[in-house]
Amino acid sequence: MNDFETLNVERDERNVLYVRMNRPDKRNALSAQMIAELTILAQNTGSDPDIRAVVLSGEGNVFCAGGDLGWMMDQIKADRETRMHEARKLAEMLNALNVMPKPLIGRIHGGAFGGGIGMVCVCDVAITDAATKFGLTETRLGLIPATIGPYVLARLGEGMARRVFMSARIFKADEAVALGVVAASVNADELDAAVEAQVKPYLSVAPGAVGAAKNLARALGPRIDDRVIDDTIRRLADTWETEEAAEGIDAFLEKRNARWVN
Repeated sequence: MNDFETLNVERDERNVLYVRMNRPDKRNALSAQMIAELTILAQNTGSDPDIRAVVLSGEGNVFCAGGDLGWMMDQIKADRETRMHEARKLAEMLNALNVMPKPLIGRIHGGAFGGGIGMVCVCDVAITDAATKFGLTETRLGLIPATIGPYVLARLGEGMARRVFMSARIFKADEAVALGVVAASVNADELDAAVEAQVKPYLSVAPGAVGAAKNLARALGPRIDDRVIDDTIRRLADTWETEEAAEGIDAFLEKRNARWVN
């Protein structure tokens, strides 16, 4: 069951689906193709009544480093309409994973940065290797964590989110647990067992009821609807047009400090 170029997908005899982002040479950065394939996978998985749980992970040394550099370069050259169109694809992918009526369990290792934290936060539960580092790094580039914002705030709550949402500082796994980004941090050799412990309960409960309960939780939780998603896309497009974004991205590409770095 692997018709994708950027994902490795395996289904075991229990109907547990294992999805591994497969761009290890790019630290599993989210390219346009990976975004499209993750969207298709979420839609197909959601409509399959036999799948009991989904485990999301990344090949190589890092879970997900955020946005792909090639995608970033395309956005630099694009006009506002194109940027909003591309941002919507990312937003729709995150939403497809978020509303998928299957339990989504994240196996996090190495690092989760920018959009990678968004991927963690759409998981119903995420377990991390204790050595993993995290960071919402967008403001280093003069940008904002816009399309991932609704999911980060839903997971952390505003108070916790504001500790890390704007500063772009890198934080460790124990703080990620305290903030609520992930449920638990374990040693690397315990990670697979800890993930399996999250999968196992779903093999003993009614799959349809699980999907309905997840839908209920989302309905009772923070509102993430078309209006909220549209607002995040507009805010991101606005930020792309600022002098700070131009300077931050130039500095990143030129491998120098932006002018605001002291």
